[in-house]
Amino acid sequence: MRSIIWLVLLFVVAVVAASTLGRNDGLVTFYWSGWRLDLSLNLFVVGLMLLCFALVSAISGVNTLIGLPARAREWRMARRERAAQAALRESLAEFLGARYGRAQKAAQRALSIQDSAADLAPDPELRVLAHLLAASSLHRLQDRARRDEHLAQALRQPRRPGLPRVADEGAQLLAAEWALDDRDGPRALQLLSELPPGVARRTQALRLRLQAQRQMRQPLDALRSARLLAKHQGFSPVAAQGLLRSLAFEAIDATHDADQLRTAWLQLEPGDRRDPYVAARAATRAASFGRHEEGRQWLKPFWEQMAEWGADGREHVARALCACLQGIGSEWLPRLEAALLGHAHEPAVVLAVGAAFAERQLWGKARRPLEQAAGSASLDSASRRLAWRMLARVAREEGDEARAVRSEQAAATCE
Repeated sequence: MRSIIWLVLLFVVAVVAASTLGRNDGLVTFYWSGWRLDLSLNLFVVGLMLLCFALVSAISGVNTLIGLPARAREWRMARRERAAQAALRESLAEFLGARYGRAQKAAQRALSIQDSAADLAPDPELRVLAHLLAASSLHRLQDRARRDEHLAQALRQPRRPGLPRVADEGAQLLAAEWALDDRDGPRALQLLSELPPGVARRTQALRLRLQAQRQMRQPLDALRSARLLAKHQGFSPVAAQGLLRSLAFEAIDATHDADQLRTAWLQLEPGDRRDPYVAARAATRAASFGRHEEGRQWLKPFWEQMAEWGADGREHVARALCACLQGIGSEWLPRLEAALLGHAHEPAVVLAVGAAFAERQLWGKARRPLEQAAGSASLDSASRRLAWRMLARVAREEGDEARAVRSEQAAATCE
């Protein structure tokens, strides 16, 4: 196809030349110091074109000779730049292949190529990446002193004006991660606090903040970070729920008196306070501090809507009420009877209701639920032991000492 096009162009040139240069009736005359030179117009045009071509070729040749040193310098610079880029790629490949010693040497070679070439244009991004790769490799090799030196050099590198400092943000995130590996939580939090607001809300920054707060035993702050991560879909819904619940447990278990427990409870998010597992943990903790009434207040919404929680949630709420029975009032009786009516097949709920009836000295109403709970094989030994002891108490109140002794013997043999 290309040959056909050239052939057509050749025919076009031939036709144009024949139509324009076919008549040779023009004459060009030159006079110089008594000399006269006559040329045909066609010959003059062809000669002029050849002269112009010769001048252009001569000028181009001279420019090529003059620019040869500059081109040689550019070639050397490009060769060194390619060598530095190749060393950087080699460092990254070795780092990903877990050959950290080779990765550090390759990154150092890239930096040496940049330093040795005085005429090489500075490349701040390449230097920052090389320093970060060298620092990451040294971190894996547990060489913290040289790692910190490379990190400081990466942060000191000048930047091109108008370009975002993405490498600086990455260096700070890496430094925070290394601080966590060194078990230095305060240092990690300090580095994360120096990040711009937009960077601090990124998923990786939130993950690092969460790890640092958990490392420093700050469950309430970690709970806020975990909630942000869950909002940004940093975890699956099931994992997020489990993590938030465990952090709420840590915040509750970290309290040492009733006032601290109340403060921690109020600092929890409403969603955490609506979790039956968290409320049960808080109520049990309040009972250990002697605040049974406060624990029952936290459990009251769950007993009013027992059908909304799963069997596990009802079991935890029932166990928590067993710990908070002291001083239970008569206003709880409608809730207890409704729970017993709706969930009579769940031993933990039956035990809690029977123990609450016994606490209210309703011996006749308490006996049957307690007997049902004591005979349940699905309850753990501690719960069945509690049921037998409550039955012994009920028997003594009813004047049946023999039955009370049998109940105490059954409680002693529960395993």
